[in-house]
Amino acid sequence: MAAHRKWPQSGLFSTPPPSMNFFSPCVADVKIFAIDDEKFGSEKQAKTQTVDSDVFDANGFEIEFSDNSTHHMLSPPFAISQYPIEVKENKDAIHRQLTNRARLEGSQFDGNSSLLHLGTSNAPLASNSDRLIKQDHTKSPQHVEMRTFRDAIDVNYQRMAVMGEELSGVKDLKESAQELIDALMLRESYMKRIGNQFPSTISNFLSGHYPENLPKCRRKNTETTAQTSYNPPLPPEDHWGLNLSLPKYEKIYTLNRNHGVVEVLDENGKIPNSLQYAYISKEKFLRDLGKLSIMIANGPLKSFCYRRLCFLQNKFQLHTLMNELREQYEQKSVPHRDFYNIRKVDTHIHAASSMNQKHLLRFIKKKMKTEKNTVVLEKYGKKITLEQVFEGLGIDAYDLSVDMLDVHADRNTFHRFDKFNTKYNPVGESILREIFIKTDNYVGGKYFAEVLKEVLSDLEDSKYQHAEPRLSIYGHDKGEWDKLAKWAITNDIYSVNARWLIQIPRLYDVYHAKKMVKNFDQMLDNVFTPLFEVTNDPESHPLLFRFLQQVSGIDSVDDESKYEHVKFDRSTPEPTNYSDAENPSYDYYLYYMYANLVALNALRRERGLNTFSLRPHCGEAGHVNHLVTGYLTSESIAHGLLLRKVPVLQYLFYLSQIGIAMSPLSNNSLFISYHRNPLPEFHMKGLNVSLSTDDPLQFHFTKEALMEEYSIAAQVWKLSSCDMCELARNSVLQSGFEDKVKVHWLGPNYKEEGVLGNDVSRTNVPDIRVSFRHETFVDELCNLFQTRNIQSFDDSGSATGGGDVDF
Repeated sequence: MAAHRKWPQSGLFSTPPPSMNFFSPCVADVKIFAIDDEKFGSEKQAKTQTVDSDVFDANGFEIEFSDNSTHHMLSPPFAISQYPIEVKENKDAIHRQLTNRARLEGSQFDGNSSLLHLGTSNAPLASNSDRLIKQDHTKSPQHVEMRTFRDAIDVNYQRMAVMGEELSGVKDLKESAQELIDALMLRESYMKRIGNQFPSTISNFLSGHYPENLPKCRRKNTETTAQTSYNPPLPPEDHWGLNLSLPKYEKIYTLNRNHGVVEVLDENGKIPNSLQYAYISKEKFLRDLGKLSIMIANGPLKSFCYRRLCFLQNKFQLHTLMNELREQYEQKSVPHRDFYNIRKVDTHIHAASSMNQKHLLRFIKKKMKTEKNTVVLEKYGKKITLEQVFEGLGIDAYDLSVDMLDVHADRNTFHRFDKFNTKYNPVGESILREIFIKTDNYVGGKYFAEVLKEVLSDLEDSKYQHAEPRLSIYGHDKGEWDKLAKWAITNDIYSVNARWLIQIPRLYDVYHAKKMVKNFDQMLDNVFTPLFEVTNDPESHPLLFRFLQQVSGIDSVDDESKYEHVKFDRSTPEPTNYSDAENPSYDYYLYYMYANLVALNALRRERGLNTFSLRPHCGEAGHVNHLVTGYLTSESIAHGLLLRKVPVLQYLFYLSQIGIAMSPLSNNSLFISYHRNPLPEFHMKGLNVSLSTDDPLQFHFTKEALMEEYSIAAQVWKLSSCDMCELARNSVLQSGFEDKVKVHWLGPNYKEEGVLGNDVSRTNVPDIRVSFRHETFVDELCNLFQTRNIQSFDDSGSATGGGDVDF
């Protein structure tokens, strides 16, 4: 019997002994199958090799036995049988197990399976009888080779693979796979046109470079990460560039509006060749939108996607069951880093409600005491001070309380977006909203700037928390952009912990009813023409040019649950002819926002300026077609709750790794209870989700609203430290912070595929988790792309066509 082995101790935690189920390889992995000559009456010899952590290593060990011999291994003391028949059965079972393992691991793979080869093997050659068994088994129609992609060979954990995925029995399997690939190609073309992010892994599959040329035998290189500081350099004191001269361009284009889109024309009145790709016709968009709308209702495709999503969720649960302790051990091995000091970004927050209710209450009380004689309003030619405003409301500083402020959402706001909007009015009075949380008012937005700077100061004190607040451009006045830029620069609304998004409310019907715009094209003109003008000639809007350096994207906001009276199709009027009193559909808004942003980004890219991403509110309520439009046009979305009802779109969002900023506390008060929120399921399946706050003024109680979101999610859904760090890493990847900043937060190789792009010393996300995500992702894509060459099955499970294909 083998001597008892003492395992090394490390601190309070003992290192568990490595085992046959594929933890990190070491000498202790070797198992010697001893043979008791006296007990079993024959001489046997067993030859083995060290087992690597990957069960699917192409050069696994093989057993060579002498002829006419029986085989068994010595059982541990507690498992020794006292009955001869049980001894014989155990011997036969172990013999079959070892023979099958040797046969499978000895199989030679091609293509991506060659990645599983980890070097030269010391295994002895199999006997002639074993080779014969292998050859016969390979010829068997029931034989299926095990293939799986391995990310980095020095990241070891218990891996899983599924054999025979082509035998899933889904009807029209080949057609379903082809439709999904077509949808991915559509997404790629739309993202390339606008210049937004699209995963390089999928691009390599779509171009045909993968899976045949998947990277092999990769190892992590930590030399470059050690040379990069953990904190980005401090910005210059003149962060707005007021002391720098504006750039002057040799070529000044002519701008012309046509079909709702700003056209950039050269001296000949034509769109330059370098910019022609940036224009997409309404007909093509509607054609692609219709194709995807039909696709999400396809029965066999829905079955296929639903099964794959269930598989992904269960695979993650198995991974957690087998590797959670190793992930925790890897996190504990990282010095200094933990959840509190990793970078996390609030990817969805509105500036007007970025403070909590107690913060706003303290600010209002302070101003009532210190600036009560300040003129804040002019009404009917009469100037009104702050003290007079509150006297008219019958309120003094002492009486004011959080309950009187009445800005917090409650049970009465559930499915009542109209009541929720009134919560933006402190004490139920729109006049206080006008004074304290507006950028364009009698005091020039001074109070809003002050309270916002206090919020940004709190972020800077926390150091590791960042935000992307939304500021509003309504589109009813062409001078809005200049006013907003002047407000931001005059009040110095700047922070290294924040980047700005511009939200455009879908309120055309309100402006039209008030005679503020004549048609929809006028609203588009007010929103986008100033952006083209300042990009074409910075001297036309000097402050706006400087402000746009801190803007990362455009958002579209409003109540998605509103009924859409006007559908978007070929008969829908052009924006210049759209003078209907009804609001256009969500698709109509997003198409023209996308079309203008594509042209704008192309011009800004040519000028060497920063570009903007489209990141709208999408899928919170309303029709699922909103998500179809978001899939085509948006780099990432906010909410995405309706994905839980559409398995095809949910699977496409997974395959495309589209960012989803989810706000469970906000959803809990408005549309769906916390326990029904799909965020934990999305996270398990591998969708690119992050946590955000939405409106701390209405939904949160503490000073650190983002940490409040994480803490509640961790308690309710029992998220591990690894899960929370993964969500935080996703938030940084989704955010609009510059690459030169993300390099310091995530590591210099953060754009690399898989585990090579992870720096655990910065993100605190274990390489095991990142490797699992990437390997699962690549396996899904391999399954999808190789399914095109596979036979389909009818409902009875019989083959309907196609040939044999290995997975």
